[in-house]
Amino acid sequence: MRLQPPPRLLARLHREASDWRRWWTRGVVLLAAVASGLAVVAFTWLTEEALSAFAHLSRWSWWLPLLWTPVLTAGIVWVTRRWFAGAAGSGIPQVMAALRPEVDEARRGLFVDLRLALAKIVLTAAGLLGGLSVGREGPSVQVGAGVMAAFARWLPERSGVTPRALLVAGGAGGIAAAFNAPLAGVMFAIEELARSPEHRSSGLLVSAIVLSGLMAVSVFGNLTYFGVIHPGAFGWAMLWPALAVAVAAGLAGGLFARLLLASLAGQSQGPLNRWRARQPVIFAGACGLGVAVIGLASDGLSWGSGYASTKALLEGAVAVPLVYVLLKFVATWWTAWSGVPAGIFAPSLAIGAALGSNVAVLSGHAGEPGLIALGMAGFLAAATQAPLTAFIIVMEMVDGHQMVLSLMACALVASGVSRLVTRPLYAGLAEAQRARLPG
Repeated sequence: MRLQPPPRLLARLHREASDWRRWWTRGVVLLAAVASGLAVVAFTWLTEEALSAFAHLSRWSWWLPLLWTPVLTAGIVWVTRRWFAGAAGSGIPQVMAALRPEVDEARRGLFVDLRLALAKIVLTAAGLLGGLSVGREGPSVQVGAGVMAAFARWLPERSGVTPRALLVAGGAGGIAAAFNAPLAGVMFAIEELARSPEHRSSGLLVSAIVLSGLMAVSVFGNLTYFGVIHPGAFGWAMLWPALAVAVAAGLAGGLFARLLLASLAGQSQGPLNRWRARQPVIFAGACGLGVAVIGLASDGLSWGSGYASTKALLEGAVAVPLVYVLLKFVATWWTAWSGVPAGIFAPSLAIGAALGSNVAVLSGHAGEPGLIALGMAGFLAAATQAPLTAFIIVMEMVDGHQMVLSLMACALVASGVSRLVTRPLYAGLAEAQRARLPG
């Protein structure tokens, strides 16, 4: 006796095969994901080349950054304010602002579009060419969202995929491609960007996020961002140092977010912010000069994203000075305050790694990569108040699957401490973006 397929199954298969809109929509979304991922890959290459060029430049003469960095910082801010105001800052607040219900499609281009995505790539790379403490991961959210949103015009009517959904998928795909961490991209979409169940349950959009991340894998290989760490056993002896890392990261990350909100969201009307409002280009130059001085004081450690020092700490290849935490903290704050297009993810990881290293040294566990990884997850979770995204990013970047529970616990504790110090950073900055809406 031959089994026959149920009539309902045949009907569903026929409906699936004959619905051209559904297949066209899938093709557009997946093609957009590929383009978005490749844009972030190109962005990654350009920023690495820019930072390498600055390293060569700084070796010519020790005093050259004292001229080059402030001049370039002022120039970047002038170009940004004159032609690409929506590209300033991290880029995550702009995507969050574009996703607000009151922002219609006509005004969404103030925050996210292809033009701003291209500007973000060039101007962020220019910041690294000047040695500023810049991360590319946050800007990759705006780049990915801008590229993917450009494909909305080819979606058929009643496709079931809205332009807002493309923004969510593109922004999360930017994180996935920037960190080579697809799972982190999915969690970022849920925790920071998505605000409705349809976005969270869409298999097509999750596939698009993962596909964007796979573009980075196809170019750079299936490698972890910081390599593989080998932490020692987390016994009772490590409990108090780990708890100290979580609390210290929570306090430091909360203070960092509070300073950024006061500096960038109009919460402080002090003399420096009034100077910034009156003479933004000159103020940016002063911030660039400050970053250059800090770079010289740290023997170049505070320049750039902090990737090299973080990787070296995790590998135990170098021990940074205890004061590096403060120097990188201030350099990143001044870079963001200057008004250049700049992200804080990578610098936050560098600050957290140094903080974890300091606790390890002071507690007699010098060079313990587990405490350093906890510092990374804790500070990033405290600064962004997105603990699940933070711990998954660190877990995927260091192949720390054996530390899942400890990373999660550290991120949750640090985020909880941060909430006692400040309100969420990106939500506050997204709210400030509303001032740019006409009327």
